[in-house]
Amino acid sequence: MKVYVVVPTYNESENIPALIESVLAQRDYIHILVVDDNSPDGTGKIVERLSGENPRVHILHRPGKMGLGSAYCDGFKIALRDGADFIMEMDADFSHDPSTIPMFLDAMGNFDVVIGSRYLNGVSVVNWPLRRLMLSYFASVYTRVITGLSIRDCTSGFKCFRRSVIESIDLDTIRSDGYSFQIEMNYRCVERGFRVGEIPIIFIDRHAGSSKMSKKIVREAVLMVWKLKLGSLVKKLTRRGGTHAS
Repeated sequence: MKVYVVVPTYNESENIPALIESVLAQRDYIHILVVDDNSPDGTGKIVERLSGENPRVHILHRPGKMGLGSAYCDGFKIALRDGADFIMEMDADFSHDPSTIPMFLDAMGNFDVVIGSRYLNGVSVVNWPLRRLMLSYFASVYTRVITGLSIRDCTSGFKCFRRSVIESIDLDTIRSDGYSFQIEMNYRCVERGFRVGEIPIIFIDRHAGSSKMSKKIVREAVLMVWKLKLGSLVKKLTRRGGTHAS
């Protein structure tokens, strides 16, 4: 079995060496792929050096900040090319605990997609300002109401996909970023009939560095749920029209 953990980075030099070590320590078949957007602090160079020392460390250098969604899509393509059976996504700042990776892999025996949920058993978030916690929580509630998804944590960025799931999605058609990328991927997985499960995680605020959250990312997520809902309705109407025509 081969597992690829895809980690987008921008100025994560303080975290990335320890994160790589911790991720690889979980299982000897786990690889880590860092997708670096030309970090000025030298994150990419650090990973480049570590990749020369360990064949399970991989680096994709991108020319600049191109967005979280495209970073994951680029990383997913490489993981597929390299024969990964399971593909994970996680943050570089230790807000996602690497020691829980085996829990995801165990759960994959029953699901096609496993999401690390902050809201499965109450609220499991540490050191977040109340405003950001409320924003994240109600973003998931809002998404469930509009789209009909039953996922408790629609915006979680800690998850695992079976290879066949990623292969079924045309990654070149995904243009969303941040929260909306997570929402869109969840929606597409459910729409295709894949089994999506959640496991509880504890989300801990950043070890070092600064948050990449912005008002633009929040606005995009608000609009994304309506685009997905309207797109789904158009598909249903189109199918019905084709049925009546025949």
